[in-house]
Amino acid sequence: MTDKDRYQRIYAEIDLDKIRQNVKNMKENLVPGTKMMAVVKADGYGHGAVPVVEALEPLAEISGFAVATAEEAFALRDAGITKPILVLGYTFPYSYERMIRQEIRFTLFRTDTLKELSDLSVRLAKDGLSQKAMVHIKVDTGMSRIGVRPDAEGIRFVKEVFGTEGIYVEGIFTHLARADETDKSSAKKQIALFENFLDLIEQETGRRIPLRHCANSAGILEMPCADFDLVRAGIALYGLWPSDEIKQDAVLLSPALSLYSTIVYVKEIEAGREVSYGGTFTAKKRMRIATVPVGYGDGYPRGLSGKGFVLVHGKRAPILGRVCMDQFMIDVTDIREAKEGDKVTLVGRDGEEQITMELLGGLSGRFNYEFACNIGKRVPRLYIKEGKPIFSSN
Repeated sequence: MTDKDRYQRIYAEIDLDKIRQNVKNMKENLVPGTKMMAVVKADGYGHGAVPVVEALEPLAEISGFAVATAEEAFALRDAGITKPILVLGYTFPYSYERMIRQEIRFTLFRTDTLKELSDLSVRLAKDGLSQKAMVHIKVDTGMSRIGVRPDAEGIRFVKEVFGTEGIYVEGIFTHLARADETDKSSAKKQIALFENFLDLIEQETGRRIPLRHCANSAGILEMPCADFDLVRAGIALYGLWPSDEIKQDAVLLSPALSLYSTIVYVKEIEAGREVSYGGTFTAKKRMRIATVPVGYGDGYPRGLSGKGFVLVHGKRAPILGRVCMDQFMIDVTDIREAKEGDKVTLVGRDGEEQITMELLGGLSGRFNYEFACNIGKRVPRLYIKEGKPIFSSN
């Protein structure tokens, strides 16, 4: 019995070759010498962080990885990943010692964090550990989320960090809030603020922080002025687009994830028959409908109720009525060959038709990031490398 036989209810197929190629294609769009960090937070945007990172770590194009939490970083170290890892958000004190010992980089923007890291690093040094806390200072140039402001107070903070024992300042970064828009004026303003702040730091301290980074996926695709020393490749890594305002001709990206299920029941219903919870769909004629054993419990959006469609035998089959927690119904009246046991494509290509996360995100009121991240843990992931299945989960 193959993995696909075991996972007929639903499975996500992730093509690691496409992710690796997306990296290479993006790298060609960068200013020469710019390093690339792969963002694998939220379990690799739902694709599976460990398998993705294991596929990417050997690439010369990838200098390290970024995650959102200490736990995500620990999972990568536990899997044997040795390249640098940066936690992009705030980290809580319970994680500090392990992060220092495993050379996981901190995002720093609070003085209390600075003091605690310094005290711990000095104490560990007395116990024989020479490793300092490695930090990247976060600068708020317009996102209004976390980070020091690029002003005199921010300069004072940077000087304090430089003068604090047990701390190594490896990087400094900001995040672009509107780089995925056609109008780049806001993003350019943020970049200018960041550049001015970097200049002030050098003038005031005589020091240049080694890794200065700003660009997210949208910046990588359309804003070479944001490259600096390092870029952070996030959603584009997986072949998905930051927004529908990004031009899709600058860099070739291929979606890495497809989502499949199986028809488990086919039946005919008469005119006047209601379908699913709330009776939101009523048949106007005799219809042939099929049941798909997938629902919002798997992360398939309830917002696709009465709006979305799947592919069966390369043809569109509209969703009828509400998506349930574990099942939904589709119209196969005009797909006469449809039968129980047939493959259903939820995301991906079947023949000439294709369903993208961007499309389903728009139909469901979500967006592609959310769709990918919300694919549930009970959905097995099958991985393809060099054209062959290499790993499965669940």
